[in-house]
Amino acid sequence: MANAEIGVIGGSGFYSFLEDVSEVQVETPYGPPSDSLYLGELAGRQVAFLPRHGRSHTVPPHKINYRANLWALRSVGVRQVLGPCAVGGLRAEYGPGTLLVPDQLVDRTKSRAQTYFDGEPLPDGSVPNVVHTTFADPYCPVGRSVALAAARGREWEPVDGGTMVVIEGPRFSTRAESQWHAAAGWSVVGMTGHPEAVLARELGLCYTSMALVTDLDAGAETGEGVSHTEVLKVFGENVGRLREVLFDAVAALPPTESRSCLCTHAHDGWDLGIELP
Repeated sequence: MANAEIGVIGGSGFYSFLEDVSEVQVETPYGPPSDSLYLGELAGRQVAFLPRHGRSHTVPPHKINYRANLWALRSVGVRQVLGPCAVGGLRAEYGPGTLLVPDQLVDRTKSRAQTYFDGEPLPDGSVPNVVHTTFADPYCPVGRSVALAAARGREWEPVDGGTMVVIEGPRFSTRAESQWHAAAGWSVVGMTGHPEAVLARELGLCYTSMALVTDLDAGAETGEGVSHTEVLKVFGENVGRLREVLFDAVAALPPTESRSCLCTHAHDGWDLGIELP
């Protein structure tokens, strides 16, 4: 199996900028991931890219096999993950084009498998124990610092911190829901940040979200609400500089062997019952 040290989960097309790309299909105990992994070199680092929704964007947020995605990345050696995503802004100052690096997360999903430690036997006969994972701070502090520095280096002043609320999708929020999210003090709303972050923590991976605001969510007092066309338009206008920030962040992440952040100690003292890849 080919090896990589850094994983990127994001929209289709990022991997076209890797050097000497190889496509690798990975089998996991949880079924197939969203797509093949695309492995190559970027800024001297070995990177594995995974299209979150599949290469043709055919997998909706609530049907993504998040457990298979993170397991597949770890199985090729990945220990640090960057997760760029498109979100809606919940504050007037977080308009389209804003880049926010969140430090907190709220889960409002409904039907997603969100743990590896559910006591259900795996195909090889092993049985994971029930494990309660530390998740007070859901994102890697080192990865966040790197992402923020990479954005500032591109003359793009990012928002340092904020809360991402994750909804089930694929529909957008009603006005009432959006107003509720904003009144709670949350910053942005997305559909894929959970359980991606917690599964990464369960696997001992450093996970950093980079949230690009593509619209002001439906809580605005005027207008027709969010449309998929609008989201794609704004994302397309900003994907170039988001890609540059992402690549600078890849280059600046610390070597795998030097990690000492909380992400690497989430299961200290626990008997997992299974061997992680």
